[in-house]
Amino acid sequence: MKEEQILTDRQLAKSGGQIDALLAACWEETTDPGPYGLDGKPDWGKVLIADRFVALVMIRIATYGPTYAFDLPCERCGERIEWELELDQLPVRELPVESRSAFLAGNRFRARLPEAGRDVWFRLLVGGDERKLPQLRQANRDKVLSVSLAHRVLEIEGVAEKDRRAFLEDLALGDVRALLDEIERVDGGIETSIDIQCPSCQAVQAVDLPFQGTFLLPTGKRSAGSSRR
Repeated sequence: MKEEQILTDRQLAKSGGQIDALLAACWEETTDPGPYGLDGKPDWGKVLIADRFVALVMIRIATYGPTYAFDLPCERCGERIEWELELDQLPVRELPVESRSAFLAGNRFRARLPEAGRDVWFRLLVGGDERKLPQLRQANRDKVLSVSLAHRVLEIEGVAEKDRRAFLEDLALGDVRALLDEIERVDGGIETSIDIQCPSCQAVQAVDLPFQGTFLLPTGKRSAGSSRR
């Protein structure tokens, strides 16, 4: 199966091209190009990451069904929690109308930093960023957040381009939160944050669903919405 070869191709995994190759292999027809103005096959490197992820989830559902099982350690007691959910029940936020217009006009959005008293202009991430960001984060493990923000920030009011990275590294937590909230507000995508309960200590913890590794491979079934040791 062509798609299975893509998922097990080490060269594609190393280059970060697995997702692009998989999306291209599964694409058959575009009925609505959305904000991309497509002429023929999609250029997945220019498609918003939120849309790419929705497409991957739909591929996963169409291939293996909506049930997704995973496990992770409890933050309190350390026991493994086995959990299962239905992917087709996850909330989906459409890209706001004003965001679509801004994306089409050059992918440029504005946010206000309340503590710094400055405006910031940023962009929404696209497929091409999925290859670049892991390398940047790997090379800057002690500054992952500021590096990630610098990658998407286009301009900061009153700050020269050469000083942008240093400014973001020193950004107050309140301004970081304001910027991240605005980025989330103008973007779309699938809501992947859920609460799960440990069967051992009954602690409830919020997690972002782990979609790496075996997400595109079949998983064993458990009772939906439940966990077991």
